[in-house]
Amino acid sequence: MAAALDGRKIAFLVAPEGFEQVELTSPWQAVEGAGGTPKLVSTKGGKAQGFDHLDRSDLFTVDATVADTSADDFDALVLPGGVANPDFLRTREGAVAFAKAFFDQGKPVAVICHGPWTLVEAGVLRGRRVTSWPSLATDIRNAGGDWVDEEVVVCKDGPNTLVSSRKPADLPAFDNALVQAVAAG
Repeated sequence: MAAALDGRKIAFLVAPEGFEQVELTSPWQAVEGAGGTPKLVSTKGGKAQGFDHLDRSDLFTVDATVADTSADDFDALVLPGGVANPDFLRTREGAVAFAKAFFDQGKPVAVICHGPWTLVEAGVLRGRRVTSWPSLATDIRNAGGDWVDEEVVVCKDGPNTLVSSRKPADLPAFDNALVQAVAAG
């Protein structure tokens, strides 16, 4: 699978702070391991602060801001979780529009944990089968999604492939499904 993503650029959208670090680093490594090029996108340039649950963890260099790039520049999108991360992103029009554009263009999107909050705000979950951290079930259902409690869900019932998982323990399955979805286009 080392060359499955050769030539593919994958955006990882995070808030300036509050994302669950392992939900960024694990899929990032999977993308790199498959030959893809991950890029960190945020609402602000500079550094983004990762978290290990509620504790500050590492800083990551932002490659581009949502104001300076678009879905046109990427082959897929990953939305890490962490409670504060998607809660911040869903209140930023540029971040929501950036995520929605991947659906509009039929490009794969992978989301984990609390990440679907950004997609609820983007209005792209109607008729889609999705999993997440359990506390988002009502929000996803209210947005027209079909919430399920499964390790990984790959939904193709829409304009794009949508990969979702619940929590860090699901990352091996999530990472594998992400790479497969992006490789398939």
